[in-house]
Amino acid sequence: MMIARLACAWASVLAFQFFGGALLGQLGAPIPSLLVFAWLLGVIVWSAFGVVHEAEELAHRLGEPYGTLILTLSIVIIEVALISAVMLGAKGAPTLGRDTMFAVLMIVLNGVVGIGLLIGGLRHFSQGYNLKGASAYLAVIIPLTLIPLVLPNFTTSTADGTLTTFQSVAFSLFTLLLYGAFLILQTGRHSVFFQEPAGESNMPYGAAYVRARVQPELDATSGPAPIPEAVDAEPPATSGGSTRSHVVLLLLNILPIVILAKSLATVLDFGIARLGAPVALGGILIAMVVFTPECIAALRAITTNQLQRAINLCLGAAASTLGLTVPAVLVIGLVTGQPVVLGLSGTNMVILSMTLLLSTLTFTGTRTTMLEGAVHLSVFFVFLVLVFSP
Repeated sequence: MMIARLACAWASVLAFQFFGGALLGQLGAPIPSLLVFAWLLGVIVWSAFGVVHEAEELAHRLGEPYGTLILTLSIVIIEVALISAVMLGAKGAPTLGRDTMFAVLMIVLNGVVGIGLLIGGLRHFSQGYNLKGASAYLAVIIPLTLIPLVLPNFTTSTADGTLTTFQSVAFSLFTLLLYGAFLILQTGRHSVFFQEPAGESNMPYGAAYVRARVQPELDATSGPAPIPEAVDAEPPATSGGSTRSHVVLLLLNILPIVILAKSLATVLDFGIARLGAPVALGGILIAMVVFTPECIAALRAITTNQLQRAINLCLGAAASTLGLTVPAVLVIGLVTGQPVVLGLSGTNMVILSMTLLLSTLTFTGTRTTMLEGAVHLSVFFVFLVLVFSP
């Protein structure tokens, strides 16, 4: 499977390098356009799954939080490549970066979190996680979200949610420095905050209840009993190969996506213009293409009662998207002279504020239930409705 994936991806790269002009020249006809789009989309998504696979192998070898950090950074590199390709190719996508970042936040913080907590609640009743790690993520996500996506609507130097050159440079540096400080905390002295909680906090609800209510009586009659271990908490076995080989395979899966991003951007831009679809749909499609494999990995972790890993993936994706995409979009705008609109509409600001408030409420306890999942999922459905009926 790995060999087939790499062969298909790099064969597609060679095909579009040598015959890309002729292939993209067929976009005027419906069937050839659909075939080219399906080809590029299939190769990019398949390669993205390869990125997730290799990142998970590295995660099992390096442990948390390094594993999920490698995965989220790899996915964000792909996202930045796609956004850059569209902005440099279309020369008329001032809201693409904003729409993509907002779509990522809605997908991971409402869609994936909602579905995941529903599945986790059905399977495990309630699940535990590391409160300090989730709080650290939210403490970074809130300013990284509100400053670039909300504050530009209230500045007086420019209008229409744009920034001045000085503001763009200052906000880019602030974003990079804050995200860099978070990475140092995550991988340094506070890395334990982002690991699975040990002991009773990671037990299924029933086991924790028995331990708290029944065990004292058993201890009085027959002596102390062993503490039950967390269910489904053992990490899956890793495949063969060294860490260095998996790093090489990770790069070999990322590079075709980055190279084919320009061609896919051309097809997306043409299709949205031809169909008269909402402009925000471009950002949503990019977010879905890039983050689908990571979202599947998060849902898989939740089903095996590894909620902390899922939180690292979802909240880490939100933090890294804002920490790296905002500077990239602003730099492209400054270099090319294109206007970059970051300020959200009034409706989307309300949804964003609601999402951040709900996320804070969801991840301020020590356990989650189905109720939080249902609430997040309802907000995600509202977001989808407003895309097509603003």
